[in-house]
Formats: sequence, structure tokens, C-alpha cells
Amino acid sequence: MSLIPSFFGNRRTNVFDPISLDIWDPFDGFFAIPSSSRETSQFANAKIDWKETPEAHVFKVDLPGLKKEEVKVEMEEGRILQISGERCKEQEEKNDKWHRVERSSGKFLRRFRLPENAKVDQVKAGMENGVLTVTVPKEEVKKPEVKAIDISG
Repeated sequence: MSLIPSFFGNRRTNVFDPISLDIWDPFDGFFAIPSSSRETSQFANAKIDWKETPEAHVFKVDLPGLKKEEVKVEMEEGRILQISGERCKEQEEKNDKWHRVERSSGKFLRRFRLPENAKVDQVKAGMENGVLTVTVPKEEVKKPEVKAIDISG
């Protein structure tokens, strides 16, 4: 359930989720936001799915209309995956008359603390049809060796 507002758009997070790095802003909504700040936060709610398979952690991000050059995937502080980017506003011509503007523009930034089993040095990313896929391989879980002990007596 969504409990905490985020700095980046109207996306919400779960206060009980230890992986989420979103921060609650107690002053959110109390102050007037300058228009330039609103512009940079409108695209901020980039939707991300994170699934864990037996082999890897897979992140899928919907980024329609963005090119791979406009997106950054970085590892920060060892185990923090950071996905960021920006969609620029379309240039307006003097003779243009806009009837409707619904597509959002601005910056987005999402961070995820990866678990201990993530191989952070082998992260791969690819973008196809407006969907960014980031794959973080997992370390193999070594099963403990079980040795039978003879019972005397």
C-alpha cells in the first residue's frame, strides 16, 4: 500500500519496504512550487517493475519516446542502482498554436538498494521499443554439504 509521498512526482512508496530509497517530505504540498520545478518533476513517475528470477534481478522501465542516450544507468555506493534521465520539452515555433499538451517532460531519478547476492560488477542494460531492461546477475547460492553421522550403540 502506498504510504509515503516522493520527491520525484506523485509516485508513492511503502514505508515498510527496506529496499526503497524514496524519502518522505513532511513539507510536501505546504509551499508553492516554482514552475521550473514542476516542469522537472512531471516526468518523474517513470514506472519500474523489479522481478527476481533464480538467475538475476531484472528491472524494466517504461520510457516511451526516449533514446538510450537520454538515459543513465549507474551503480552508486557499491550496491545502489540508479536509473535517471530526461525528456526535453519540444521546441516551440512562433507560429505554432498548441491545442493540447499532455505528454510530460522533465527529469526522473529512481534508486534501488540491491541485495547482497547481486553481482554489481556484471550489470547489463538494454533498451528496445521504449523499454529499458537492466539485468543484475545473482551469485549462486551454495548448498551446504550434508554429511551423515553414524550413531554408535
